[in-house]
Amino acid sequence: MKKEKKKRMTERSLSMFLFTVPATVLYCVFFIYPIVIGIMYSFTDWNGLSKDYKFVGFSNYITAFTNSRFQNAVKFNVKFTLMAVILIVGLSLILALIFNNSKLRCMSLFRGIFFFPAVLGMLVVGLIFNEIFYRVVPVIGKAFNITAISSNILASKSTAIYGVLIVHVWLAVAMATVMLLAGLQAAPEDLYEAAVLDGANRWQKFKYITMPFLLPVLSVVLILQVKSGLTVYDIIVALTNGGPGGATESLAILIYNHGFKEVKFSYAIAEAMILTIVICAISFIQTSISNKKKVY
Repeated sequence: MKKEKKKRMTERSLSMFLFTVPATVLYCVFFIYPIVIGIMYSFTDWNGLSKDYKFVGFSNYITAFTNSRFQNAVKFNVKFTLMAVILIVGLSLILALIFNNSKLRCMSLFRGIFFFPAVLGMLVVGLIFNEIFYRVVPVIGKAFNITAISSNILASKSTAIYGVLIVHVWLAVAMATVMLLAGLQAAPEDLYEAAVLDGANRWQKFKYITMPFLLPVLSVVLILQVKSGLTVYDIIVALTNGGPGGATESLAILIYNHGFKEVKFSYAIAEAMILTIVICAISFIQTSISNKKKVY
């Protein structure tokens, strides 16, 4: 009996292992291998076309940190990400609380309508808003004598970032709200009832019950929005393509331009590696902080 049981367990373990082989092979071929090769090429002068290349050490990384375009792109991404995260998380949390506490019968319909932007393609949305900023908004600004919006905000170096930010926030708030709404519904009703009996007010219930249960989801939302802000690409391509005058040239746009337009492939990979390390470090820090405070 023991031998048969052991044989069955061995066969089961083998079959489970064989099921994981295809996924593991695909993961290694299309994810691990490109990363390893990319790291190697970042230490070379390869242009992406020639078979010949030579190792240049950390030259690409040093050049990236001292390059003014790279520094400007970093400043743009940091500013854009900070504003985007604050607006998206703040608006999403407010909307999630409204949707979670509302007793209206048509709230499900409102949720569906509100989630609609999340299913639209970013390039399509970018092209639509490009026309809105170019044709609709200036007409409204002139009609109400509002100087700030009387012209296309995407055409000015000082305001183009805010045009991109508006579209980015409009797209991202929908998914973030749905995620936070799911987190709000994870908190047990028994705790709220006990808090009411103990005389807790709304702020105390939110601080001591809602937030601890919301932290895991909130952490995921923060990580996703930071990543989205640091890697923003398609919206900028559709709206400004990095202009005017490089005012909205993000790191992703810069990496693409260096790699595929200026044929500096190894240099572009080095910039991409720097961006990857930054995102991983921020994600690790956020996860570590949230794990210390979340409720199990």
